Amino acid sequence: MTLPDRAAIEAMDAQDPLRHLRDAFILSPDEVYLDGNSLGVPTRAAQEELLRAARDEWGGELIRSWNSAGWFDLPIELGDRIGGLIGAAPGQVVVADTTSVNIYKVLHAAMGLRPGRKTVVAESGSFPTDLYIAEGVVSTLPGARLRLEGVDGATIEDMLDADVAAVLVNHVNYKTGELRDMAALTARIHAAGAVAVWDLCHSAGALPVELDAAGADFAMGCTYKYLNGGPGSPAFVYAAHRHQGQARQPLSGWWGHARPFAFETGYEGDPGIRRFQCGTQPILSMRALKGALAIWDGVDMAVLRAKSLALTGLFIRLVEARCAGLGLELESPRDDARRGSQVAFRHDHAWPVMQALIARGVIGDFRAPSTLRFGFAPLYLRHVDVLRAAETLEEVLKSESWTDPRFAARAAVT
Repeated sequence: MTLPDRAAIEAMDAQDPLRHLRDAFILSPDEVYLDGNSLGVPTRAAQEELLRAARDEWGGELIRSWNSAGWFDLPIELGDRIGGLIGAAPGQVVVADTTSVNIYKVLHAAMGLRPGRKTVVAESGSFPTDLYIAEGVVSTLPGARLRLEGVDGATIEDMLDADVAAVLVNHVNYKTGELRDMAALTARIHAAGAVAVWDLCHSAGALPVELDAAGADFAMGCTYKYLNGGPGSPAFVYAAHRHQGQARQPLSGWWGHARPFAFETGYEGDPGIRRFQCGTQPILSMRALKGALAIWDGVDMAVLRAKSLALTGLFIRLVEARCAGLGLELESPRDDARRGSQVAFRHDHAWPVMQALIARGVIGDFRAPSTLRFGFAPLYLRHVDVLRAAETLEEVLKSESWTDPRFAARAAVT
């Protein structure tokens, strides 16, 4: 296999149609950041929006800003902006709460749409919060049960019987980066009479998503990864128009009420997507997210996907050539059509290897028990960053610098 040299890789960057967007981000020139699938890089616009909201609106207009600065409608405004990135027509996405809270909402709503059915199906390899919340949901519904792909059946498709009410599935696997065929699996779920609930945490902002075209019922995801909204930035919920009138979510807070400022005693849910809100939303975080989303104006998601695959494909080729025989095993799909925007390699000493990489300015992350995980955010990463990351990984493994005792201690947050 012939590998491109540095000149060829620099030429890839010179021809990159997204290269101008890198300047919008606040990046250290001394680091290669490959952890945007865990926490995205801040944009200058996000920090400016946050400062303006805190200084001029909260600090100046105070409570008047709920009207004058449009705070109250911000969850809907941002929801529609995210909707444009995930293939959702306006009025179907709202920014609110956290991914975990939103999973609880939509799973309850999905179960309510299929009375008489008692089973939720999910993946055993799902991000743990999905499973923890699913356990919590079924614990509140008499007779309900949770069945897991890889434990109770070989595949989701194999488990789609007449008792399945809802299927909770990740579009991209958080550890391996494997990409599901949303349209095909949703069709199978519907054919079995069940409701499809998609977790978009590792695909929103990383690749094209077509919720409406795929016929998805519900979805949710975070905004602090590829959407770069900042640590703990609020999540989003998608509910297809066809379900909004009858879907009932259990967290019936006042922001989801049809007339929140009528201060009525009884609850009546908003007829649209607002019913998936609960209480007062974190406006300062939302303003940072508003700034982060501004960068997406004019971005062609097909171009984004092409660059993502070029970056991840180049990384796989370089690492496997340079690090052959050094204990790495590819965990991500090799097939482009089955890979999200991250690459995972297994190594018996993944934790200290990653710490040695980070010490050398290549920032990825570790997932237990033995995964080196690298995220590739196409808006700000360059092909030369991929080359540096592969060169550094080769140096760490060949020199065995990861055996330094300072890399052995586990951090509280990994």
